Amino acid sequence: MRVQIVDPSAYTPPYDHALCAALARAGATVELITSAFAYGALPPPDGYAVHERFYRYALGAPGSRLRRASKLLAHVPDMLAYRRVAAAADVVHFQWLALQWLDARLLPARPVVLTAHDLLPREPRPGQARAQRALYAAVDAVVVHSQYARSQLAGELGVAAEKVHVIPHGAFAHLTRQPADAPLPAELAGATGATGATGAVALFFGLLRPYKGIGTLLQAWRGIEDAELWIVGRPRMSLEPLRSAAPPNVRFVPRFVSDAELWACFRRADLVVLPYTRTERFDQSGVLATALAFGKPAVLTDVGGFAEVAATGAARLVAPDDPDALRDALAGLLGAPEERARRAQAALAAARGQYSWDHAAERTLALYRSLVG
Repeated sequence: MRVQIVDPSAYTPPYDHALCAALARAGATVELITSAFAYGALPPPDGYAVHERFYRYALGAPGSRLRRASKLLAHVPDMLAYRRVAAAADVVHFQWLALQWLDARLLPARPVVLTAHDLLPREPRPGQARAQRALYAAVDAVVVHSQYARSQLAGELGVAAEKVHVIPHGAFAHLTRQPADAPLPAELAGATGATGATGAVALFFGLLRPYKGIGTLLQAWRGIEDAELWIVGRPRMSLEPLRSAAPPNVRFVPRFVSDAELWACFRRADLVVLPYTRTERFDQSGVLATALAFGKPAVLTDVGGFAEVAATGAARLVAPDDPDALRDALAGLLGAPEERARRAQAALAAARGQYSWDHAAERTLALYRSLVG
């Protein structure tokens, strides 16, 4: 089967890589159609081909207004050019389509699958949510990562239930394969704090956005004095109010980090915390998929599909937007090494089983066959 995985803006390279490699292992002929990733090196293709067909002449620095404007101008010509390329595929699987109101009209004349990484835009512009619903109506199948997400799309958002398919988000095992001497980010060098070099570490990782609950996490962290909290990721919000109010045992790495630095952070962490705020638009997290791959116990808020991962035993679950409950869960898990070890084993078992990429590829190929056959 000839499959094209399409991520025009290269929003999720780890996901793209893992899915393409797993589909190739399962016997598919796979091409990743994307654009150049501007923030660092990517793993080499593993059994699949990569073609950077989108936004080849975009101007400006990554994330700048000029770059966003030039990509916007290039989007329609690039989508029209891609439709000709798509004629060679049996199935086209889009990971992201950011201009929903246009993209619903620009889809290629092939069976089209869309992964709903966000059920609806998290910070929508006027009319964007309505356009997202129209996009769901235009594609042949929608992939979500949890039963929660399926119930939201098929219930609250009115997407035809037979069109929505649950395929769990695979654990990013390829990120665990880094040099054993990979260093921590320079900002964390000598990060001993009050606890010394061997003190416990809680890790918050990923893009820093308002819905991630960092303010609640910092409130919860007050009173936890025998550990350090590391907040690592590229900001998509102002951090100054948070940094100025943070306790002294909190360290920030406010930038994109390489895969080697990611490896060092997750290897050093004793647990991962994802304190996301209450939202109906959220499904699953690539950071949680990374924590599973590294066998790290987690503290999660009960949003999206997090409860389904917590049910494996890999995480403690707390109510969102509740700093007291979050503090209790963090302090309790930091102070319970035997529980951390049990949850770590559960995380690894989940990563090798229902949350493995080979399992995801098997179910994804079954979906493709149902559309082609």
